Amino acid sequence: MEKLTLYLRESYHELTQNVSWPTAAQLQESTMVVLITSGILALIIFLMDVACGVVFKNIYGVF
Repeated sequence: MEKLTLYLRESYHELTQNVSWPTAAQLQESTMVVLITSGILALIIFLMDVACGVVFKNIYGVF
């Protein structure tokens, strides 16, 4: 039980004293980068899916 208590105490100390947390502005900027990148990747995958659908429909007559 002492090991668990020591672990929890040291973990709390590290999270409150040693970790440098990002600011709200940094979090917003990172979130926007993730959203924009996800949107671009989704658009690319969608366009590839449409293009493959057209090719397969023309070649095999099925979609």
